[in-house]
Amino acid sequence: MPRFFTFEGIEGSGKSTHARLLAAQLRQTGCDVLETREPGGTPLGEPLRRLLLDVESGSVAPLAELLLYCADRAQHVAQVIRPALEAGRPVICDRFSDSTIAYQGYGRGLDLATVRAVDGYARAGLAPDLTFVFDCPVEEGLARARRRSGGADRIEAAPLAFHRRVREGFRALAAASPERYALLDSRGSLEEVQRAVQSAALARMGRP
Repeated sequence: MPRFFTFEGIEGSGKSTHARLLAAQLRQTGCDVLETREPGGTPLGEPLRRLLLDVESGSVAPLAELLLYCADRAQHVAQVIRPALEAGRPVICDRFSDSTIAYQGYGRGLDLATVRAVDGYARAGLAPDLTFVFDCPVEEGLARARRRSGGADRIEAAPLAFHRRVREGFRALAAASPERYALLDSRGSLEEVQRAVQSAALARMGRP
């Protein structure tokens, strides 16, 4: 049975690294895994990603930001994610709906009910089977992200208070639905964290 796994967390939390590692591990077991990301993942989504992350975009109204992320998601679900799941392929996605709730809801301060409603419409009822949330102190994550990229993108450049609200948003989401989330301390060794990811993913797939 296909499974839809999403990887979430603040900037520099290690989610992208662990998404790639899980995809590689599942392929070694013979799974035809689809690996994708948001924003992006489609011909429409990649220009939206550049626009949303480019510091030259300047100050983007929170509602406009929400609608752009959800436009990306609507196309991504319709063109990439749902067709793969219907074809029997597991899907690993680097960011999905929880990022919208954490960043635009908790971080930007938009009404959470509105954010959830717009996101729900964009994803057309599709929900992850398991969401990994990688948690670490904001200062540590941002420093790691900036070392990796050589500078801050538009989201990374936001004030520390914004990133702290985002982190608390992710933690609140994981606490509210522990059956769907795996909250992981990403400060552990790469091997320790990845073993936890692989174990949780295989269990959800019904595999030893």
